[in-house]
Amino acid sequence: MKYTLILFLAVFSIKLSAQQKQFPKDDNGKFIYYKVVDSQVLSKKILLERAVSFINDVQKKNLKQETLTDTSITAKGKLVIDKTILVAGHPSGEVSYNFVFEARDGKYRFWLTDFEFIPYKRDRYGNFVASTNIGTPLEKTVSKLSIGEWKDIQSSAYLKAIKFGEELKKYVATEKVNKKTAKAPETISTKKW
Repeated sequence: MKYTLILFLAVFSIKLSAQQKQFPKDDNGKFIYYKVVDSQVLSKKILLERAVSFINDVQKKNLKQETLTDTSITAKGKLVIDKTILVAGHPSGEVSYNFVFEARDGKYRFWLTDFEFIPYKRDRYGNFVASTNIGTPLEKTVSKLSIGEWKDIQSSAYLKAIKFGEELKKYVATEKVNKKTAKAPETISTKKW
């Protein structure tokens, strides 16, 4: 009975670990998160305007726009990876990436690639800051001692990339409401009439 329970737990844990989703690789062997979205009712201009608004307004803390053309936009961004032990958690590092958005009439595509992990450390004030400026590519193989932690970082980055993609699709699909600017009160001149 004891051995069957141990065997059952071992098989169950192997199945759970096999179900973890990972990034697919592109032609160059780098991790990529790639999506093509069909939006028949929107023109290329509107799709690009909404993507620019998403980068510069919604994600302005995590994304920095680099180039803008009539059909595409590129940006650099970062995802903060959290490390949770029981209830308490803290950021263990950040994953920087390149973001590309291309639009055509009726559809658009976007992808995140060139993922690099930069570990955090505590500074003398107790804040978590980057310990180096040089990132480690996520597709790099690591030693057997740290492979568990590296797999956790990869899966966390994958889940955050999925969440980012869902936010982008939702924002581009919804019609944004322009904020009405309050007009300055007019001064009435009694000298002209």
